[in-house]
Amino acid sequence: MGDERAERIAEFIEPLRVEPGSKVRLAKDFDPGYRAGISKKKEGVELLRNGIELLADYQRRLAAQDTYGVLLCLQALDAGGKDGTIRHVMSGVNPQGVRVSGFKVPSSEELDHDYLWRYTRELPRRGEIGIFNRSHYEEVLVVRVHPENLRRQKLPDTARGPDVWERRYREINDWEHYLSDNGFRIVKLFLNLSKDEQRIRFLKRIDVPERNWKFSSADVRERAYWDDYQRAFSQMLSATSTEWAPWYVIPADHKWFARVCAAAVLAHTLIDIDPRYPQVSDETRSELAEVRRELEAEAPEGAAPDPYAAQAGRAAAPPVAKERHRKRKKKHHRHS
Repeated sequence: MGDERAERIAEFIEPLRVEPGSKVRLAKDFDPGYRAGISKKKEGVELLRNGIELLADYQRRLAAQDTYGVLLCLQALDAGGKDGTIRHVMSGVNPQGVRVSGFKVPSSEELDHDYLWRYTRELPRRGEIGIFNRSHYEEVLVVRVHPENLRRQKLPDTARGPDVWERRYREINDWEHYLSDNGFRIVKLFLNLSKDEQRIRFLKRIDVPERNWKFSSADVRERAYWDDYQRAFSQMLSATSTEWAPWYVIPADHKWFARVCAAAVLAHTLIDIDPRYPQVSDETRSELAEVRRELEAEAPEGAAPDPYAAQAGRAAAPPVAKERHRKRKKKHHRHS
């Protein structure tokens, strides 16, 4: 990829990045309605299409290289657009190279382990993109807003003291640093939705019959804790945006723009990794040339020896094709 295109993507997502060490005040620092000067949805759809094509190319390289893995963490309040972001942004990639994990209320088995255990089990392999639809950050968000969830985790008294949240921030940072050191890149996106836009989306789920199944009265009850969540998000972003795993606050009031931003951040990560297709040895190249000759020799009368090469219009013809062209040219000169 050209450096110019990579620089444009980096410049586009820079206002969304939470500077490591900075103190975030979510309501003042990030506008849920921000659109980076893109006024028309049509422009955004075209940008997203380009981003999807770019992701598809880099995902193939990531899988072929089989060295790095990518973990995409999505956090948002209810109706923030997590499912739609996954569906649209990842629409062009090979499903075999992507794994989506969602995390609901912990099971009894999960509560019998440390709080990061269930997330560790779902980490991507090398060559994969793993997506956490809600993530380990629930442990410093919903658990913090609803302390009864902390009591259910069977922790000893010493692990439930007043420093529990600062300790969890440190533990999460250390865990992500460990993953990063081992070749797993962490992409963290917070879909920042305004309270009024959430209200409108909830009403749409009620008004449109095909969306009734998505409505939950429990989601609406959580609106009573809006301010508590805003504080929890602000503190989480401040404490856990690091050089090795920074947070990006995605403006989510316009779904199409949120998807463009998500695709751009993920593309930026893959560009930075710069995965390459493995190079084959000289011995393997020799074997490939021999197999090509055998396959070309089997071509039916009048058919192109290598239809793919002919269709692709390769500048460098395969060895056998080059040899045939040389003989035809020599014969033509003899009869001239």
